[in-house]
Amino acid sequence: TLLDVVAGLTEYEGHVFFDGKSVDREPPQDRKIGYLFQDLVLFPHLDVASNIAYPLKAQGWSAQKIKRRVDELLDLVRIRPLFNRYPAHLSGGEKQRVALARALAPSPNILLLDEPLSSLDLQTSRYLRFELKALHQMLGMTSLYVTHELTEAEEIADKIAVVYDGRIEQFGSPREVFFYPSNEKVASFIGSPNILECEKSRTLGHGLVEVSCGRLTFIAPQEGNSVRRIAILPKDIYISPFPPPGPGVNRFAARILKIKMLPESVRLTVKADRKPLVAEIPHHIFETFDLKIGQKVFLIFKLKKIKTYSDAFYPRVAKIEGAQGKEDAHAFSL
Repeated sequence: TLLDVVAGLTEYEGHVFFDGKSVDREPPQDRKIGYLFQDLVLFPHLDVASNIAYPLKAQGWSAQKIKRRVDELLDLVRIRPLFNRYPAHLSGGEKQRVALARALAPSPNILLLDEPLSSLDLQTSRYLRFELKALHQMLGMTSLYVTHELTEAEEIADKIAVVYDGRIEQFGSPREVFFYPSNEKVASFIGSPNILECEKSRTLGHGLVEVSCGRLTFIAPQEGNSVRRIAILPKDIYISPFPPPGPGVNRFAARILKIKMLPESVRLTVKADRKPLVAEIPHHIFETFDLKIGQKVFLIFKLKKIKTYSDAFYPRVAKIEGAQGKEDAHAFSL
């Protein structure tokens, strides 16, 4: 709904400003907005080039100018070999690129994206996530990106707005929102990460770093030259009563200290070293393993979910017990 308000596609109360100027009286076609809809809405009877050209024809561009702009966009989103294909013969990722090119065709001042990756498989979604970020940085265009996936917002956004029931609960950088939840609603959506102090780190190459935090040694994605702290969300720690197979990377023995039942998961406080850690697992996993206080378990940390930080940034996290309501949250990325 918020995107439709910004685009002028629905009636609303209040005011919409672009660069300090009210656009309340301007119709959608005059707001200079590109809109990438969730369901893409490609015209099945038009090929790729014609789909991209459609808004330009509607605005009365000349044929020569349209061809030049379509050629630019085919190269920009890397779909030139597909220019004469029809939507029925495109993959999900290819359709997404065509829809993006069409949204960018009139050179809008603002790009609106409504959960653009929600219908794609994980691998394609992850790849396009980085492409969208690079494209945004290259074009220097203001973008408003709606998603329910925190990972998408964190990787793409310069700023994040967490919205509940039409109200902005928090607005800030990904790190600010992630580590400084403003209230219980935001914390329930973001989750409160485990923070570990680390004594030393060693670069391994291939974008990885070995980090020693007390008696625990982690392999993590490298972000910067030195690592003094790492953070990981409770939901990104696997727990098993059995020793996990395979190499022992980011796997540690621990003992359960506390068990707390939540509506959507079970929160376990465990101790693997000097500081207790919090993990959250689904109810069916908890029941299958029949976990008990005092039981020995094994922790598995997802490598790609570990965040590393230097002294330049010190995360501080609000402690939230039993917060609920994740399904009502949206992250708006800018």
